[in-house]
Amino acid sequence: MASIATTCSSGLILRRKESTTNAGSMLQFNGLRAIESNQITASSGFNPSWSASTSASKSRSIKAMASAPKRETDPKKRVVITGMGVVSVFGNDVDTFYDKLLEGQSGITLIDRFDSSTFTTRFAGQIRDFSSVGYIDGKNDRRLDDCWRYCLVAGKKALEDANLGPEILKSMDKTKIGVLVGSGMGGLSAFSTGVESLIQKGFKKISPFFIPYSITNMGSALLAIDTGLMGPNYSISTACATANYCFFSAANHIRRGDADIMVAGGTEAAINATGVGGFIACRALSQRNDEPHRASRPWDQNRDGFVIGEGSGVLIMESLEHAIKRGANILGEYLGGGITCDAHHMTDPRKDGLGVSSCITKCLEDSGVSPEEVNYVNCHATSTLAGDLAEVNAIKKVFKDTSEIKMNGTKSMIGHGLGAAGGLEAIACIKAINTGWLHPTINQDVKMAKTLNPFATLIGSLCIQSCFNLFLLCMQNLEPLVDIDTVPNVKKQHEVNVAISNSFGFGGHNSVVAFAPFKP
Repeated sequence: MASIATTCSSGLILRRKESTTNAGSMLQFNGLRAIESNQITASSGFNPSWSASTSASKSRSIKAMASAPKRETDPKKRVVITGMGVVSVFGNDVDTFYDKLLEGQSGITLIDRFDSSTFTTRFAGQIRDFSSVGYIDGKNDRRLDDCWRYCLVAGKKALEDANLGPEILKSMDKTKIGVLVGSGMGGLSAFSTGVESLIQKGFKKISPFFIPYSITNMGSALLAIDTGLMGPNYSISTACATANYCFFSAANHIRRGDADIMVAGGTEAAINATGVGGFIACRALSQRNDEPHRASRPWDQNRDGFVIGEGSGVLIMESLEHAIKRGANILGEYLGGGITCDAHHMTDPRKDGLGVSSCITKCLEDSGVSPEEVNYVNCHATSTLAGDLAEVNAIKKVFKDTSEIKMNGTKSMIGHGLGAAGGLEAIACIKAINTGWLHPTINQDVKMAKTLNPFATLIGSLCIQSCFNLFLLCMQNLEPLVDIDTVPNVKKQHEVNVAISNSFGFGGHNSVVAFAPFKP
């Protein structure tokens, strides 16, 4: 159960208004400090936060290089995405999930799953009205921890999306289909309930499901048991980098010939008293209780921690050869990935950003992609003081010219799904590739917005709105370091050439994966 003690996003930092020491805490802040300057650097890529932008972005021109990297060409080793399944705060349908993201809708609300009235953080990206009807039988559904309920529904929906339903699977070689769905926390509710029974009633009252439903491998195991998939099967638990690690390893199983298909992703359900209380003890969570929907605000100078979320995101990863043979609908291509460790601190990122920048570089090398080809980054962007800046530093270190790059933060709307985050964000990347639209990063505020908006209306009527937009550009409340287009508040049309998705976790675990439109 070591994973339960060491989960979540890297980049925890003590709040500006708090002391940097805590006699009752194991944490010592020595990470990258947030910049305290009030100066805002304008970026030519930005629109003001309230201004809509639906104009198509020019595709990034690829510079000629002396030794251009080469992508995989062997159809047995090329890995494509043929299905997606989601359980989220916006429901269990992939299209609905992404539509809500494009609308810039916040899924953050006050917690009502347990009594949080005495907690310093009382809100989360809590899933409501979840239904597993048609995917889990009633008896098991009542016993299961939510973590595994989410996994089973997302996994089976992904198989359905890939046209790999029960009848189709009967005719396939199931020893060549594996499952790799990880979790950072595992069955935390099952674990908490078991411990409570032990303390209050003694060991004889512990449920026989206590251990099986607590351990982190059970999502992959239960999904295989229900579907009969007999290929590689295990879980990875690297805190909030978990899902990307699973994608990386699943793709390597396909490339080595261990499997033709891998069901891969992440699942998490830690919105309970233990999970929320634990992260409060780490001083990792935002305390913006009066404005929950505005609490997750990546790169904003007034951010004060992340917002805990939950759910599951699962991809069907398949060798191109196998996908073509069975006539599968190909949604996109997984190009490659990279994994590294900061080797620095349990919760803080390295000051020099070396762990993250080297991870991005390894991903590009594995993908056969040059930095100039990447024009979309789905950022880890948890809304922590240190983590947000460390990630931007690393991005700017790898990508010397960011003028055509757009980056966004999915967590601004759904919160931080911990081990599931990379799975949910991979789906956002694939949908961006297929729709040509990037979802916004919400809560990208403009200073003095309440005072300036009436004035904006007045001068807009005088046909000088564009000049005023330029003025507002200088009033962005982002950190001065952030001069890359964050797709502020309103979706943008953008033709994705190569997308990378970043996920980092406690312990210094870094992971980056790359996706692209499929081209035969």
